[in-house]
Amino acid sequence: MTFAVIIVFSILALLGMPLAFALGFASFAGIAMSGIDFYIMPQRMMHAIDSFPLMAIPLFMIAGELMVCSGIMNRLIDFANSLIGRVHGGLAHVTIISGGILAAVSGAAVASASALGSIIVPSLRKHYDDGYLSAIIASASNLGPIIPPSNAMIVYALMAGSSVSVGALFMAGIIPGIILTVAFMGTASYLSFKKGFPLTGDKFNLKKVFWNARRAWVILLMPVVVIGGIVGGIFTPTEGAGVAVAYALFIGFVITGELKVSDLPAALFRAAIGSSVVGALIAFAATVTFVFTIDLVPMRLSQFLQDFTQSPHMFLAVVMVVLLIVGMFIESNAAYIMLVPLLAPVALTYGIDPLYFGFLFVLNLVIGMMTPPVGVLLFVMCGITRISMSEMVRNVWPYVVVQYLILLLCIFVPEIVLFLPRILGF
Repeated sequence: MTFAVIIVFSILALLGMPLAFALGFASFAGIAMSGIDFYIMPQRMMHAIDSFPLMAIPLFMIAGELMVCSGIMNRLIDFANSLIGRVHGGLAHVTIISGGILAAVSGAAVASASALGSIIVPSLRKHYDDGYLSAIIASASNLGPIIPPSNAMIVYALMAGSSVSVGALFMAGIIPGIILTVAFMGTASYLSFKKGFPLTGDKFNLKKVFWNARRAWVILLMPVVVIGGIVGGIFTPTEGAGVAVAYALFIGFVITGELKVSDLPAALFRAAIGSSVVGALIAFAATVTFVFTIDLVPMRLSQFLQDFTQSPHMFLAVVMVVLLIVGMFIESNAAYIMLVPLLAPVALTYGIDPLYFGFLFVLNLVIGMMTPPVGVLLFVMCGITRISMSEMVRNVWPYVVVQYLILLLCIFVPEIVLFLPRILGF
């Protein structure tokens, strides 16, 4: 059965069928070979998506869409620009900082790329070539699934069950997210100097920093309220996402005044499209997981790995290499849904901290969003700036290398991941 599922899925995916439907047909083939009644398929699909925690994903997506419609990006960019000052890669730094702040609102890389790309590209084009600025925006957007709230972490926690909480994963992402932001800024400065781009950004002015901070403080307060409420146990991640939506409506209608009632249908539609993709993947992948379970794949995989090595470090290295390869060819949400139920329980048998393993798992697949041939952010930026894929890859590879170096740092220094969750009692 398992072999049939893998073959059918591989063929359909290579033929270009959307991964959710490829998973559906693959699970159909597996159930047909197992002799189980087909009515089990819709039952498993409904059971997978009938989840209160899963509601956090569409709500965070709606919050992100509403914040973009509220005109917050200009305020964030002005605030970041006043902080940076006139340095090499100054506008690139502004983009990265704005991406980091936006990450604490939207939780999704593609949404961040669309928001940043639609607003800041004209300013960047005055100073940088399209390849450089496309790589900057892609890197800044990729902070979205690392800096909480993160839709990727919500999906991972849902697939891993009770072994790790959403709040703990959120806290695990803060320090690595800050390190990644600083590393991206350093890389951008070096490349800007190497390419001979002019100094950009406004001269540092403390009065201007305070003025822009006063305009942006209510926006910057949003992640503090939402993440603080989740970590403090005031509300669940799903309720926190609901708070984020209400906060975004308040900012748009009351603070900036740029959100109109006529903007709501389009924002809800875009959020619904993004959420439906995730929901379909989860529903169809649940049937694949069911086929794997009745075929004893998790038990066989665990036994195979334990026969291969008894070392937790070797197991972790093998998993990281596998995820590196998987991230190049499979969309990240599909990879979470297919692989987390298989690998997370095995990691527990090796005595690996489930929070540590979960964060490394997420970070590895997040990097895959910027790696060819199917890195979704590469395609998004090629569509926005109209550059070729080859030019995009030539410019983005230094930032991909930086992310893998940070991944290695987190592997060898677990406290980077675990320090904050531990002091907060997770």
